[in-house]
Amino acid sequence: MKLRRFLLRYYPPGIILEYDLRDKSREMKEIDLLHLTSDTDVEVLILRAHILPLTNCAFNKSGDKFITGSYDRTCKVWNTITGDELLTLEGHRNVVYAIAFNNPFGDKIITGSFDKTCKLWNSDNGDLYHTYRGHATEIVCLSFNPMGTTIATGSMDNTARLWDTETGECIHTLLGHTAEIVSLNFDTHGTRIITGSFDHTIKIWDTRNGRVAHTLSGHHGEISSTSFNYSSDLCISGSIDRTCKIWDVASGQCVHTLRGHNDEILDVAFNSTGSKLVTASADGTSRVFNTMTGACQSILIGHEGEISKVAFNPPGSRILTASSDKSARIWDADSGDCVQILEGHTDEIFSCAFNYHGDTVITGSKDNTCRIWKN
Repeated sequence: MKLRRFLLRYYPPGIILEYDLRDKSREMKEIDLLHLTSDTDVEVLILRAHILPLTNCAFNKSGDKFITGSYDRTCKVWNTITGDELLTLEGHRNVVYAIAFNNPFGDKIITGSFDKTCKLWNSDNGDLYHTYRGHATEIVCLSFNPMGTTIATGSMDNTARLWDTETGECIHTLLGHTAEIVSLNFDTHGTRIITGSFDHTIKIWDTRNGRVAHTLSGHHGEISSTSFNYSSDLCISGSIDRTCKIWDVASGQCVHTLRGHNDEILDVAFNSTGSKLVTASADGTSRVFNTMTGACQSILIGHEGEISKVAFNPPGSRILTASSDKSARIWDADSGDCVQILEGHTDEIFSCAFNYHGDTVITGSKDNTCRIWKN
């Protein structure tokens, strides 16, 4: 048997394998990943396809380890220096979609899955501490608070939940959105959390009582990405309505609406000081804006496909973009010039990140490889 094509179906999630048999006939097999059960023989799927797609990748703070989530229902821990696999975290019954370290500590990992659960792991030995249950559908976003004492999960069931890291108990269920929650982030102090939803709104919550502080309305399409700045007095939201909005956290008022993209905005990010922000769009460009004035400072032009992920390096001097054109690019944050093209992946790049020192980059691709790039 020879595999000819490996196709990823986004919704409902699945994979399609097209292969040639020994008699030269061609067959196609569809695998529904949403309804995998504990009895599904994943090893057989891997043997037949040789690969199952990655979903995400993330560094610990020191950058000596990174993690990858996958449709094979596992999360793997890797050594950044050698590229060796250190651990395989097994136990989920469906796709591992969202993953994170408890930075800056790095001794714990959380994994969110389409099996409706979140799991907390020891990053050194792979021991499972807790399985957090309560969501009615897939978990698609998650985060530790800065102290690592609380975990937030966002789900397609329209709710977010706050969990106690040590006890595994649900502290609060955040109710109010009328559609899927696809983005969430804690502020720097851990006292507030922002959620972005397909209901076109963003909500700011008080993590101490689980109540809504503000509902940020004004977008005319689903929210794709949200973030607080470091001082936590401003937050940003990106939407498929092609705009990014800057919001005052204290009042809940929109400060600026940033326009210019001619297709959906897929990701947004502040630099470390909050003086600049960058947007990534399906139009194949990224734009750098001055946070205070809302003025566009530069347009990052060069990709030949949509940009799904964007990030500043810690000093704020460089910007990293990941694209469906199979490349990632590093840009000068001031001039907007492309300073390096990271080529080698054979399919769309959907995830990328700088390490804390800014001298190493990881990229995750639909070609089911994660590449480490060092300065």
